[in-house]
Amino acid sequence: MAPDGATRAKDGDLLLLTAAAGCAMSLVDTNIVALAIPAIARGLRTGAADTQWVISAFFLSFAAMLLPAGAIADRLGRRRIFLCGLAGLAAASLSGGLASTVVWLHLSRGAQGAATAFVLAPALAIIGHRFHAGAEQNRAWAIWGGVMGATMVVAPIAGGIIVESLGWRWAFFINLPICALLAAATLAYAEESRDPTRGRLDPVGILLFAGAMLGLTSGLITGQAQGWASTATLAGFALGAASLVGFVIAERVQAHAMLDLQLFKSRQFIGAVWAMFAYAATAQVMASLFPIFLQHGGRLSATATGFAMLPFAFAMLAFPYLGGMLGRRLTSPSILALGLAVVAMGNAVAAWGAVPGNWPVLLPAMFVIGAGAGLLNGETQKAIMMTIPRERVGMASGISTTARFSGILIGFVALNAVLASGIRAAAIGAECLAPATCGAGRGYVDAVIAGDFSAAVAGTPVLDMALAWTQARQLYASGASASLLAAALLAALSAGLVWWLMRPRRSGA
Repeated sequence: MAPDGATRAKDGDLLLLTAAAGCAMSLVDTNIVALAIPAIARGLRTGAADTQWVISAFFLSFAAMLLPAGAIADRLGRRRIFLCGLAGLAAASLSGGLASTVVWLHLSRGAQGAATAFVLAPALAIIGHRFHAGAEQNRAWAIWGGVMGATMVVAPIAGGIIVESLGWRWAFFINLPICALLAAATLAYAEESRDPTRGRLDPVGILLFAGAMLGLTSGLITGQAQGWASTATLAGFALGAASLVGFVIAERVQAHAMLDLQLFKSRQFIGAVWAMFAYAATAQVMASLFPIFLQHGGRLSATATGFAMLPFAFAMLAFPYLGGMLGRRLTSPSILALGLAVVAMGNAVAAWGAVPGNWPVLLPAMFVIGAGAGLLNGETQKAIMMTIPRERVGMASGISTTARFSGILIGFVALNAVLASGIRAAAIGAECLAPATCGAGRGYVDAVIAGDFSAAVAGTPVLDMALAWTQARQLYASGASASLLAAALLAALSAGLVWWLMRPRRSGA
């Protein structure tokens, strides 16, 4: 007996919530692991570069595998690949929680990122295939944005409590029961779908895109530690540039490329993709950066940091609905440009709030950034998905999520590079407050960059200890402020660029 309309609608809602929760798994990881970074650094005795790789290894493999994940899901079945991704994520999370060395953790994080790509890409494709017309589509993406926003509220607080009460390893173990629950719901409510026209896979494109992301990421991280003119740094950038050129060539000459470069002939498509990238690099990345800034610069505990993230999270939860109402009066380019402008303003105010003594200013600034992010979250996704035919939703989800998480990866590494450069510049011109820090060498500055103020002031006489701590916090705040200003500038420039690319053209032009 065929299900009636009410039953189908109920099953559709449960399917939507399941797929949206699968997408939210990436936010759970972003928030909880970011809160655990200081505890991981202490537990495994890692420096600034190693702790960056804990975040970057995840986003590197995540971004590199999103396009192939979408293509594989289209070809082999979106439900099947979603279930495989959940199984892989559970296994990688177990490995990360058991890691006893930083190298083991880096490898587990890379596997975790790849598995999450095979959760997120098919989940978005499942939503795009099931909800694809008019009001139903708008409602689906609004609910999707709400689930993502709710995750932003719950994950920081839960993550802080988990890290402080159970230890940093449970930042990974928590994924196991979630994956099991989502797998059961998928088996109950999801129907299989695929693109019968999808051709063979594109291993050359996969490897070249991964090489481009790896080269750029390693160059940015190595440059902070060894200098921007070092051999390792230049080699990383050269690898990234060469791989990117090779990727473009490979996608142009193949009959069944995983990325259809013809899509980039559309100015609206380019604008939508850039809006997603800029939003991720200047707003969503703050879910990883703010917990680190607050614990190092604000001297907050993990739990207190989770609560301090609430203004950002609540704004991200509420403003997708405001974006839906604005959509009745404003065009998509207007909403995207407005959201990026709000993010720029919030980052500029946050840069002022990062100065010691102005930390309370940071909380309303975080709300403003979250408001801009909330306007952009669902709108950027919808703008990209609506430019590609329904049968190519796998490619659409791959492109949109690749732009999102490439933006987070590059934004996280680049803004950390600005932070490091800002600290070094401030250290050169800083007035010496404590004799032990006068003329301090690279080790002192590196310890400040890592947020390890205890190591930075080690050896300082007791009488000068308070001044030494003050100087270290001031230097860190200078770097954080420079990083936030860079994010504000990028968001402001992107607002103008997106509006120029996506604005309606006169028919006679």
